[in-house]
Amino acid sequence: MKPTRGGEAYRVYRLLYKAYGPQRWWPAETDYEVCVGAILTQSTSWRNVEKAVLNMKAAGILGNDAILEAKSAGIARLIRPSLYYNVKARKLKEFAGFLGREYGGKVGNMRRERTATLRAKLLSVWGLGPETVDSMLLYALGRPSFVVDAYTRRIFRRLGLTGEDARYDVLKAYFENHLPRKAGLYNEYHALIVEHGKSVCRTKPKCGVCCLRRMCGFNLKVPDG
Repeated sequence: MKPTRGGEAYRVYRLLYKAYGPQRWWPAETDYEVCVGAILTQSTSWRNVEKAVLNMKAAGILGNDAILEAKSAGIARLIRPSLYYNVKARKLKEFAGFLGREYGGKVGNMRRERTATLRAKLLSVWGLGPETVDSMLLYALGRPSFVVDAYTRRIFRRLGLTGEDARYDVLKAYFENHLPRKAGLYNEYHALIVEHGKSVCRTKPKCGVCCLRRMCGFNLKVPDG
């Protein structure tokens, strides 16, 4: 299917943008910080990630060489607010090792690779899953690689636009096949999905105030609360 500005996927985007406005994601000072944040944000809130990143900055290890030189236990202590800190410390070390070997320790050097090639390389790094990798591609490198997360699954399942148990790659293809392949659009769309998932389309949703309620049958099943 050719990308189109029509269809339900783009309609959802327009409604979310009208409700929330521009989100200006990803909140980070450097592309490297985006990559670190993409690793730390798994299974936790962004507030916890911010605490962990601030700890790393204060300790002077928010850089590739510094992470490689630091002990895993020391990194784990600093990123403790992000939860699963021992595993995430290893993920940071693995990513830093990969970036050092393949791209001289600089995120900017990854830009010379084609998106498909780079995505495959990043996915081969221990601990980096599709959501993390697509976040790096989209937010750090400006590549049109749509990010799918738990909020995306919940919202679009409730809207009836995706299946109950759709795989990550199927959901990713849904957006990329129904939207113009533009990094700016994907960036804003994913950020809006996150905001809507946090504030309205929760586990116990606030259907009465949802900007998508007219196109969603889920609000007929669950009372507002």
